[in-house]
Amino acid sequence: MSVQNGSSRLSRVLLLGGTSEIGLAILSALRLEPGTEVILAGRDAQRLEAAGKALNRPVTVARYDALDTGTHQAFADEICAGGVPDLVIAATGVLIPEEQAERDVRLAATMIETNFTGHVTALLAFGSRMRERGSGTIVVLSSVAAIRPRKFNAVYGATKAALDAFARGYADALHGTGVRVLLVRPGFVTGRMTAGLTTAPLATTPEAVGAAVAAALRGSKAVVWIPSSLAGLATAMRLVPRPVWRKLKR
Repeated sequence: MSVQNGSSRLSRVLLLGGTSEIGLAILSALRLEPGTEVILAGRDAQRLEAAGKALNRPVTVARYDALDTGTHQAFADEICAGGVPDLVIAATGVLIPEEQAERDVRLAATMIETNFTGHVTALLAFGSRMRERGSGTIVVLSSVAAIRPRKFNAVYGATKAALDAFARGYADALHGTGVRVLLVRPGFVTGRMTAGLTTAPLATTPEAVGAAVAAALRGSKAVVWIPSSLAGLATAMRLVPRPVWRKLKR
């Protein structure tokens, strides 16, 4: 697998959110060489071990809590002590229904810290080490919800909009350093996170996202839409008058 980050081979790959369906689908689609070290980082060691078995390859399991931002620098230092990862996939995320977030603002805070704040602190820590080395790739999972949040996903959409903006700005900050940021904007992804929700138009799957990301990593794109036709829809979304936008149910 050749990734456009100044290196022809991936020696170490880190998945933040090591049980993420999309993150694991990306790892599967990359078809990594047997010698590549895969690090699955998350809170539940048993689930991480199970995810590693599902990948059908040896993995290293690391304790990581997206909400514990005060530990992220130390976590990055510990991981990088064994070698700075060539690829970091930021796949941590939660989707809490809007009505629940409005009833219990602690849930809203959890979603904000998991989907945005924790990504910023972790990726700044790893990005700085990649910059020092002069190479590396960071994959950030955004969403079409980032383009224009709706009334039924105001908090979730805001977290993705913030993450999307950070990824674009950080990509500019890292430009010319040898470190690449790939921003991934999928539509509705059927899976554990969206179980029970009404499927939206242009829905996709974790496997489709994984294949699209793997293909994008072999090229030089800065942003990948999944499916690709979603880019046109997103442009149209920005143009819908706000009074009309408010009336949309889904």
